[in-house]
Amino acid sequence: MLQSLYTAATGMAAQQLNIDTIANNLANVSTTGFKSQRVDFQDLLYVNLKPAGTPTSPETNTPAGIQIGEGVKPVATQRIFTEGSVTNTNNPLDMLITGPESFFQITQPNGQIAYSRDGSFTQDGNGNIVTANGYFMDPPVQIPNDATAISITSTGQIMATIAGNTTQKQI
Repeated sequence: MLQSLYTAATGMAAQQLNIDTIANNLANVSTTGFKSQRVDFQDLLYVNLKPAGTPTSPETNTPAGIQIGEGVKPVATQRIFTEGSVTNTNNPLDMLITGPESFFQITQPNGQIAYSRDGSFTQDGNGNIVTANGYFMDPPVQIPNDATAISITSTGQIMATIAGNTTQKQI
């Protein structure tokens, strides 16, 4: 009796983690660059009550044994790197990155390099392109004060039209 309660409890705990993960995915459905997660589970050990081939009489054997599972456990939480929907924001600094292994490289305040799929970039007071948290792109990009238009090519080159010029230059 106690073993059955333990087995059921492992299932409930595993499903609670699954529900928590789904709730987190739903809570972040509108978060730019968010990647949903999926929980992977694994069976726990089985107890062999009666092995297959156990004699039932002098002439016959049990064709299938009896095994009782000990429950389940979560073994991994995986990020799902599918691309989200594309939205035109009319902000020339917002960028879209494609491919499941593509990330923007940014520099954190402690100097460490970090990676993000969030392409919502803005300009700080010095003209630097930064994330919503103020982290610099790596390598850093500074937009000249006299830039009149900014565009980003499909290969990721950031171009600016400088006042008095008709052609764009890479910044």
